[in-house]
Amino acid sequence: MSIVSKARITAFGSYVPDRILTNEDMERIVDTSDEWIVQRTGIKERHIAADDVFTSHLCIRAAERLRETYGVSLDDVDFIIAATTTPDYSFPTVSCRVQKHFGMESAGAIDLNATCAGFTYALHMANGLISSGLHKKILVVAGETMSKITDYSDRTTCILFGDGAGAGLVEYDPEQPGFETFVMGTNGAGGIHVYRSGLAGEMDGTALAGNGKLVQNGREVFKWAVRTVSAGIERMLEQSGLDRDDIDWFVPHSANLRMIESICEKSSLPLGKTLQSVRDMGNTSSASIPLALQAGLDAGQLKSGDRVLLYGFGGGLTHAGLILRWGVPNLRS
Repeated sequence: MSIVSKARITAFGSYVPDRILTNEDMERIVDTSDEWIVQRTGIKERHIAADDVFTSHLCIRAAERLRETYGVSLDDVDFIIAATTTPDYSFPTVSCRVQKHFGMESAGAIDLNATCAGFTYALHMANGLISSGLHKKILVVAGETMSKITDYSDRTTCILFGDGAGAGLVEYDPEQPGFETFVMGTNGAGGIHVYRSGLAGEMDGTALAGNGKLVQNGREVFKWAVRTVSAGIERMLEQSGLDRDDIDWFVPHSANLRMIESICEKSSLPLGKTLQSVRDMGNTSSASIPLALQAGLDAGQLKSGDRVLLYGFGGGLTHAGLILRWGVPNLRS
């Protein structure tokens, strides 16, 4: 639906660990090959956190880079939203660890788990909290250490996932608001197609596998995502009265390059106007959209004033799309 927004993203940052796991490295772990991985996923490499580095560390580094790059203060942040499915602990939350690091004494802190749609969900919540008048300055972080929940004996999933984080500062700005429209939805019946077991050992009568590692039926998730995201894009364009040509950049969750290609084809969006992070970083769940935005900033492609369509989708099954006016200056162009 169309919305009355009083908020925009004013600063941005990201971080990925130094260690790189290439397709050639994967060949030494499981029965696979660079050609097989690229043909099916488009992934060449992914970044992997050290054993003693967790999601909060990545989110903190992303927020530090946001602060350093744009010269903004985080002292007056009044709310922190952390999107993650791989928190350091069940509690305290990642957002609490971020608050501790920066010493934001007046900030509320909450973690949000919408898996790969986490960043779009968190931005949507931040816009609502600010536009309602409840908050003025919200730090949104999205981070994952997917390598810590990946089964490296499963050749179909272990080739996909990497680690990383992104951070966006969302502030009150009624004169130049950035949020134009959104769509979201849930297909809880499809939750069995991608999950990580926890306290419960079964779901709707089906015994769960994985022993705490991620389990995925890639074929079913692929079909659901292409169908759902293309319909959501059409709905947002209708709600906003925009044409496809009005969209400067499409930024979907970077799950799989072949999936992105299929979504673009079904949605009649040019692949050349798509920002993605999957080739060099793999599937980083909630962090994939901010990492793709960062890639666009670094390449001088994404500029302030551009109209951007973000779409997250994943486990749950959850999905959420946003159309934004990008308000962050590109300091590298």
